[in-house]
Amino acid sequence: MEGDRKYRQPGYQDSNGRGPVDPPILRTARVVQHVTASRCYNCSSPLPEGFDFLTPCPKCAAELHCCKQCQHFEPSAHSQCQKPVPERIAAKDKSNECGFFAPLVTVARDSALAPAPAAKQEPRVDARPKSYENARAAFENLFKK
Repeated sequence: MEGDRKYRQPGYQDSNGRGPVDPPILRTARVVQHVTASRCYNCSSPLPEGFDFLTPCPKCAAELHCCKQCQHFEPSAHSQCQKPVPERIAAKDKSNECGFFAPLVTVARDSALAPAPAAKQEPRVDARPKSYENARAAFENLFKK
């Protein structure tokens, strides 16, 4: 019966007492929590839930009831808005009275709940040359035989 096996590579139904080869261990993906929050278009600081967009950003004082903070803002669209605005708003980063305004909400990883890296990484050493001569010498050393 040894000669009529369909596959002859080692490990496939070995008859030497070892039995079948164990299947590989499947790695499951790490579950990372996601957080939905609004962020300032200017400084990217997170804004608390229920934030009043008529007030400026608490960190950089940027006006937040503006086109750049709106979820309908699209630079490639007509009037840079996905909604049919009656009049074009020229200053996209200044406060306006648009009736279509809806704050932009982003989804990001929650770094506090994300798993820690498996191994510690060594700090990187800045290997940039300090002057032109050092840079030229480092370049020449790359191609020496």
